[in-house]
Order: sequence, then C-alpha cells, then structure tokens
Amino acid sequence: MVMPFKVQHPTPEIKEKRSFVPTDVEILTWDSIARFFDDLAQRELETEKQLVQWLIDRSELTAVLEENLAWRYIRMNCDTSNDAYAEAFEQFVKDIQPRILLASNELDKKFYHCKAKDELDAEYYGILIRVLNNRMELFREENVPLISELQVKEQEYGKVSSQMTVSHDGKQLTLQQASNFLKDTDRRVRETFFNKINSRRLDDARTLQELLSSLLSIRHAVAQNAGFPNYFEFKWKELGRFDYGIQDILEFHEAIELKARPLVDQIHLQRKESLGLDSLRPYDLEVDPELKPPLKPFQAVDELVDKTIASFTAIRPRFGTFLREMKKGGFLDLDSRIGKAPGGFNYPLYESNIPFIYMNATGNLRDLETMFHEGGHAIHSFLSAHHKFIEFKELPSEVAELASMTMELISMDQWHHFFTSEDDLKRAMRSQLEGVVQVLPWIATVDAFQYWLYHHLDHGFDERNRSWLEVMHRFGSTHVDWSGLEKYAHHLWQKQLHIFEVPLYYIEYGIAQLGAIALWKNYRESPATALDAFEKALSLGYSKPIPEIYKVAGIEFKFSLTYVGELMDFVHQELQKLK
Repeated sequence: MVMPFKVQHPTPEIKEKRSFVPTDVEILTWDSIARFFDDLAQRELETEKQLVQWLIDRSELTAVLEENLAWRYIRMNCDTSNDAYAEAFEQFVKDIQPRILLASNELDKKFYHCKAKDELDAEYYGILIRVLNNRMELFREENVPLISELQVKEQEYGKVSSQMTVSHDGKQLTLQQASNFLKDTDRRVRETFFNKINSRRLDDARTLQELLSSLLSIRHAVAQNAGFPNYFEFKWKELGRFDYGIQDILEFHEAIELKARPLVDQIHLQRKESLGLDSLRPYDLEVDPELKPPLKPFQAVDELVDKTIASFTAIRPRFGTFLREMKKGGFLDLDSRIGKAPGGFNYPLYESNIPFIYMNATGNLRDLETMFHEGGHAIHSFLSAHHKFIEFKELPSEVAELASMTMELISMDQWHHFFTSEDDLKRAMRSQLEGVVQVLPWIATVDAFQYWLYHHLDHGFDERNRSWLEVMHRFGSTHVDWSGLEKYAHHLWQKQLHIFEVPLYYIEYGIAQLGAIALWKNYRESPATALDAFEKALSLGYSKPIPEIYKVAGIEFKFSLTYVGELMDFVHQELQKLK
C-alpha cells in the first residue's frame, strides 16, 4: 500500500494569498481536501456577488491542488529512480484525482444550472464559461478510472527513455549527451554515434510499441464512453480547439508540404554541396556545413542561466527579473543526468506564480534554444499571473507556444552574450533560422501520423511503422538518404515524447511558429512597438479567444497556403543576410 506523501519543494517569496484554503492544509489523502469541495457544493448562488466569490474560491482550491500535483510530477521526472517520487505521483492520480474529478463535475453542473450565471459580464467571463461548459459536456464517470490509469501509464515512456545510455571511453552517456557527437566534424564519429544512439533505441522499440498500443486502447475507450467515434475527435474538443477546425489543419499540412518543405530541400542541398558529399545521410544534418567545430555557447548550467538572465534583461528588464527570481527560488533543473526523464518543459505553478523550468542541457546550441524557449513560457506565466481565475492562467497551446517561440527569435539579438566571435554568432543564428523552417515538416509529420493512429485503431506494429514512413516521406527532405538505415527510420517516431505523454498536442507548435515568425518580422521593423504588443498579448493569458490574442500581439491567426508562403519567404531572406 502506498503511504500518503508530503510534497517538499522550494518556498517562493511570491505566493498567491489564500482566503479559502488554509495554508497549513497538507494534501495527503482525499479526506484532507473533501471539506472544501463540500463547502462549494453546498453554497447558495442566488446573486452575482455570491457566484463570483464562489468562482474565486474554487479557482484557489484548484490552484492549490494543481500545484501539489505539479511538484509530484516534477520530482518524479527529476529522478525516475526514486520510487518514493513515483509512488507519490501515482498516489495522487490514483487515489486523490479520481475523487477530485467527480466532485469537480458536480461543481461544473452547479455552475451550469446557476441562474446567477446570466448576470455575469459575457465579455469578461466568456472564456471561463466556455471552458467549464466544455469540460462538463465531456465528463463521464466511467472515464475517471481510465484517466487515472492513463496518467500513470503515460509516465512509463519517461522511465524507459531515462534509462537509455550508450558507452563511450568507459563512461555511460545519456542519449542527450551522446547526441553532441552528431556535431563532430569527423564523419566516422558522427556515424558511429548515430548508430549507437539508434541501436540503443531499438533495444526498447518493442516495449514502446506495446506501450503505445496499450495507450491507444485506453484512449479509445475514453472517447467511446464520451460518445465520440475516436479519440482524435474527443481530444480535439478536450483541447479546446474552438477557433479552428480539423479541415484547417489538414490544409495547414498541405501548406507545409508545398511551402516549407521546398525550403528545407534547398537548405539540405546547400549542406550537401558545402560538405562535398555524394549522399547526405541523417548523421550529416547537425554538423557545421563548413566543418567548423561545434558551437559551445556555455560550459556549465550556471553560465547558461546567468547569460540568459543578461539577455532577458537587455530585451526587457522585467524579463530578466523573472528568471532571476526563478534562480533564487530553486525553480530550475537544467542539467542532463542518468535517471532523469528526457525532454524539457516549463511547468506553471498557479499558486506560487513562479514557474519551474526543466531540461536536459549538455552544453550545445540546442540547449540555448531550449532555454530561451522555456524562458518564453516562464515570462508568459509571470505576465498572466495577475488573473484571479485559473481558467485565464491555463493557456491554450497556440498561445503558450507563441510566447516561447517568439522569445527564441527575438532573443537572437542578445546571443552575443554567449558568442564573442561574430562568425560564431552568425553560425548560431543561421542554425536557429534553419531550425525554424525544418521543424514545420517534422511537426506536420508527427501530427499526420497521430491523425492516422487514431483513425486506424486496428493496426499492427509493422503497419504502424509503414504509416510513419509514408508521412515521413511526404514531409521529409528529398535530399536525406536513409538507405541501409531503414530499421532506424521505422521507429523514429518513438523519440517523440508527445505521442506517448501528451497525445495530439503538437500541431500547436506549427501554428505558434507562424505567429512567432510574424512577431519577429514586426520586431525587425519596430522593436519597441512589437515588444509592447507581445507583452500586452501575453498579459491577457486566456481571457480572450485565440484570434483576439494574436490580434493584440499585432499578428494574424491563420495558417493558409499564402500565409505560410509569405513567412517562409521572409525567413529565407533573413537567412540570406547571414551568409
């Protein structure tokens, strides 16, 4: 039996002041918090004033609970070998969260049937009402244990991945550490490590195939219980994609294929010619095209943090203050180590109002990009912290990723903090912009693959791999030669965490990437004006519909063939300036 676990975490100086949940409450079991749900369920909501206070108190309770779960999740990822951390997370999702979901649904129904709701300002409360109504419509009691099962099972991916290592010079390297050798100027070294990394992945390929099959089965049951023909349509609604439809995304796929892919082909052709190769192999994609040594923007994590703070401060002083507060409070875990789950994230903490940044840094350029990406999320968390309702702080991905991807681009003017050489700075910026283009076909590949997964539930492992190769060939570069490496290509999808842990959340990166390019274009023309609009949009949180937030940011919310083409042309022009 799992014993109740008291979460330990940093104590921030900035704390959301509680007025409903006592500060000394320890969330150990459902009984620890049941009385707060009972209080909310029994209140009379006859007037607008009573309803607003009820919403405020409910939001406070939700923030307290979500932050408790957040710390359990963070601790578990930081050390997957610690059984106590894993048990604490599982205890919450198995024993506490199911009761929360049931009680929350009763509160959603109470709100839905409350007559005082009609007195609320529709413009201000519109998003909150939409979110709560959508959640109530999707809720099915029979899904509660399935959701808990999914939350536990999804974490198996991180545990499997965190144990993947390769041997080099008598040492065990994480795959993130080993991937640095893919930038080596010696092609034999790159090929060796490419094979080591992918061979190691193949060792767990069947385990991950079986894990995904299990997840697909449970997710399908959840969808059917809620009255949907498949999980794709269920998840679309659950993700709150109110402002665009499935057909829009299928057209976006086509726009990427027709406008972004040709530019990727051009980049890869130039790389092939620059390297003097007859055949461009997948292990030739990360080395400098002029065979210069890999860029090393920092040596240690502390240096990464301090130089990022300096860069943020130069962009806007308050941005630097935000990250400095995180460093001071211990809200960063950035280094790569064995036993740490893969990936990177910014986890918003809605009560502390200080987010947590997690990543696996090994000293390469990608780490720098990730730091500014997650730092953009952190800025967003701080700027939207003033909202009194948690529904306005829980950001839709299309808006959240707009913040992170924009920071990757506008921060390039400050990368001189990391590179003293003008040549190195240009190399870094060129790599970043090429990455902006190249990520779009990958996003479309992952999204199209997931679309297939949830529309063809009765498929075997071989059929799954063939489908992956089909979408990979549709969006992938025509200049990369995978011959003889097909066994690796078949399972390349397994390195994408989102497919396992956050299903169908990926196309948002593509949507936001377009917005970020547009914002960066505005920044190039008028930095102060663009930053003012950017900051104002982020401060809205999710208090307005997505198209309106984009409009406040000074950009359009669209992803048509013409729009994608215009933005790809702009990036191409900027790349030409860096030659």
